Amino acid sequence: MFHKEGHKIIFITFVIVVAAFLLVDSFIGVRWLQVTVMILLLGLLILILQFFRNPKRLGLLNDASVLSPVDGKVVVIEEVFEKEYFNDKRIQVSVFMSPINVHVTRYPIGGQIVYSKYHPGKYLVAWHPKSSEENERTTVVVENKTYGKVLYRQIAGALAKRIVNYAKVNDKSIQGADSGFIKFGSRVDLFLPLDTNIKVELNQKVRGGESIIAEMNE
Repeated sequence: MFHKEGHKIIFITFVIVVAAFLLVDSFIGVRWLQVTVMILLLGLLILILQFFRNPKRLGLLNDASVLSPVDGKVVVIEEVFEKEYFNDKRIQVSVFMSPINVHVTRYPIGGQIVYSKYHPGKYLVAWHPKSSEENERTTVVVENKTYGKVLYRQIAGALAKRIVNYAKVNDKSIQGADSGFIKFGSRVDLFLPLDTNIKVELNQKVRGGESIIAEMNE
């Protein structure tokens, strides 16, 4: 199953690859060179198909827990001052996505969307310390009565040139459901209450809509 954001790109890539195959077969007379070019073209198509895949996830829905919004690796767990919405200290958990990860963004909690804003910006590499504040990004805050408010931020990277955000203020979110898409690599930051119980470690691999990032302290 492929994400709707990739349908156009997949179709265009498929047409280009088929046309290139025909040209290679017609104009390149050296057999080993034909095979090499065809393998490279096929590899490109497979890479595009893999990038836009949208697998179903079966995470357990729980208003007291925060699910990872994306696939990738945990690269930041630290206390920071969040100045766009909360204006106080929060625990930041950041998940970095490589080009081979699934790039669907999913709602980390269910509830009501109380804030959603797009920020134009730079395209620093996603692991750059200032990328969270200077890169192109979207910030979304979801609130439920059990956990409270969770802010997540989609951040563009050096390759990501388009962020898609479906979250609209006053809409209801379903935990684990699609909330957006980041095209070609980047990261997502979560900002959580200081008293939350973090369930992941640095460099741990997580799966969007399944892996538990944090839970409420009892």
